[in-house]
Amino acid sequence: MKLEGALYPWRFRVVIALLALMVGAICWRIIDLQVVDRAFLKGQGDARSLRHIQIPAHRGLITDRNGEPLAVSTPVTTLWANPKEMQPYKDRWAQLAAVLGQNPQQLTERLTQQANKEFIYLVRGLTPEQGQQVLDLKVPGVYGMEEFRRFYPAGDVTAHMVGFTDLDDHGREGVELAYDEWLAGVPGKRQVIKDRRGRLIKDIQVTKNAKAGKTLALSIDLRLQYLATRELRNAIAEQEAKAGSLVIMDVKTGEVLAMVNQPTYNPNNRRSMFPAAMRNRAIIDVFEPGSTVKPLSMSAALQSGRWKPTDKVEVYPGSLQIGRYTIKDVSRSEGPILDLTGILINSSNVGMSKIAFDIGGEAIYRVMSQLGLGQYTGLGFPGERVGNLPNHREWRKAETATLSYGYGLSVTALQLVHAYAALANDGKMVPLSIVKVDKTPESTQVVPKETAETIQGMLQQVIEAPRGVYRAQVPFYHVGGKSGTARKATVGSKGYTENAYRSLFAGFGPMSDPRYAIVVVIDEPSKGGYFGGLVSAPVFSKVMSGTLRLMNVPPDNLPPPAPATPAAPQQVNAAVAKGGRG
Repeated sequence: MKLEGALYPWRFRVVIALLALMVGAICWRIIDLQVVDRAFLKGQGDARSLRHIQIPAHRGLITDRNGEPLAVSTPVTTLWANPKEMQPYKDRWAQLAAVLGQNPQQLTERLTQQANKEFIYLVRGLTPEQGQQVLDLKVPGVYGMEEFRRFYPAGDVTAHMVGFTDLDDHGREGVELAYDEWLAGVPGKRQVIKDRRGRLIKDIQVTKNAKAGKTLALSIDLRLQYLATRELRNAIAEQEAKAGSLVIMDVKTGEVLAMVNQPTYNPNNRRSMFPAAMRNRAIIDVFEPGSTVKPLSMSAALQSGRWKPTDKVEVYPGSLQIGRYTIKDVSRSEGPILDLTGILINSSNVGMSKIAFDIGGEAIYRVMSQLGLGQYTGLGFPGERVGNLPNHREWRKAETATLSYGYGLSVTALQLVHAYAALANDGKMVPLSIVKVDKTPESTQVVPKETAETIQGMLQQVIEAPRGVYRAQVPFYHVGGKSGTARKATVGSKGYTENAYRSLFAGFGPMSDPRYAIVVVIDEPSKGGYFGGLVSAPVFSKVMSGTLRLMNVPPDNLPPPAPATPAAPQQVNAAVAKGGRG
């Protein structure tokens, strides 16, 4: 009997050839995948197990000018969950909620509603100890990751200057927002292997190192910030005022040494924060500055060459009719005729208006504009407003008069202190800065030196003259300044709110070498009066006194030493009798 293969030799050969081809193809594919094109399998494996985890980078440190920390980044633990992975372990949810301090029913509803998702935040910003306590439960689907959270050591004292960050560590207010790119760090990456459930199997390597944010040294002095906060808070409480602002500036360098507002807020606990407390009123709130701009108008008069400090102006009977408008002096003047210094001492609207009629509104506008009113300060602070300095094509008497004594324009406290700083700096204006300045910046002469020095002497008399603002005096120092009282305009109308005022004081010192300018604004004082010389001047006195003392400025107004009294002869004899030998 012949074999089947012998009858069909070609079939056998075909089968053998096909098997050989299949074996060859398989061998080639193995060689191709393992040797020639091994990147494919490696890529597929890595795609299923290799992961890159972000390494958080902490934000840069914010300090005051002396290195005191104002904003620091602290490590925190953020817990997140994979709801899809957690569904089989519902019996563990109540235990998880208890440790998290959350309502069990609400957590259950949340995980059930988001059962198809693979990532949700459970809670953010826990301390590492609190986060580890939750992770120790080893609830499947619950994971932790490291983040950083901002902490503000000075709390509400520097809140408006420093600002705060959001949950993602991005700046949202103040310096944190203005310098967000400078402060923000660059996150790093590390390569790890995870299983299909997302559990970490092996930490392989750091592929990119995290880069911390840069340190930022502000111009403010935390000691002065505390001083200004305390005195402004006390004044607002005493006067039962609505709000207030205070700014201290170094007239030589342009640095803002303190900027405080009331009400304020605690950036470390924002649960009960309300919007009004978040406003940095010193740069956002605009107001009519009232009599505090009279020295600026007087500067325009002196620059015109038409007026000298000894020139006289008749202010009797204390009122002046301009069409349908009546200009009045609030206080009774020393006499019917005043010189230019007397106009500032008595804060005469009539006298200032008559000078303004002579030199024209354009001359006053020009000086105010050069001193920064109605101009952007260049500070770069978020939300800053420029106010309004009108420039009329035709300066009628009413507009000229009101501008000269501080109505019809709007400024911020920061602009006002900047203008006074230029007068104190012999007419030279330096750029404002909220960052520490290492060297004195270039200045611009905006007011002639002789004019500025004359105004300085006049403002010293405003405080030290018998009828001056004595409440602004600083013990052992000569200082200069001007008070102001401005009615508050009604929002949405051209009128003024009845019995609503802003009390102002702006000044600088010491007069031997002016170094610091201060502006105090108190909004709607309701107890004990509302005049700037009564409400804001005492705050200026206390803050300027503390500033000069803390900055070690030598006194320039010490009382003369008492003459030595010679000892009586009988006292000398008694000392000798007791054996005194010197």
